[in-house]
Amino acid sequence: MRANASSGFVIDVIELESFVNSPPDGFAVESRAGCRVVKWDQEDSCVFIDDVQSSEGKVVFCNSPGRKVTVRTLGEYADLRRRLTSKTIYILVSACTRTKAEKKRNTDAPVLHNYVVAINGGHPMIRWEMERGLDMTISSVAGESYAVDVDVSAALHGWVGESFHILVDVEKQTTIQVNP
Repeated sequence: MRANASSGFVIDVIELESFVNSPPDGFAVESRAGCRVVKWDQEDSCVFIDDVQSSEGKVVFCNSPGRKVTVRTLGEYADLRRRLTSKTIYILVSACTRTKAEKKRNTDAPVLHNYVVAINGGHPMIRWEMERGLDMTISSVAGESYAVDVDVSAALHGWVGESFHILVDVEKQTTIQVNP
């Protein structure tokens, strides 16, 4: 996994446990009180991952705002825009499978595996898509006093396609839950 947004990669995917056990450059993992704490260089990366329970225990991404970022001022918006379009963005994606019974009951599908997805915010295609979405958001609330949630799940599906699959134990699993 690359931690430098100026490189040519677009999107990388790594299993959460692999990420935690062998973190990329700019990341460090410490074991504390029964959980693993992931620290990261905020100058090079944007991490939008909530605390997550993995197969080997709880993982906490220190200083991560989680899946949603709320901006309330034009200055906060400008800073978020600059970070999203110049750094590597890390989000969590869960590979899930949903049985017919779960669909019928309309319940959440069980998570099979968690993956960290790195998105190169500085890549021309990603940057354009981010800027387009951010432009639409800011124009709809300009001059108003609204909180704006930035959600990259629709864009991620657009970049990788609606039929995005992750192979797990040689079975095709559809990723139906994106946790940006």
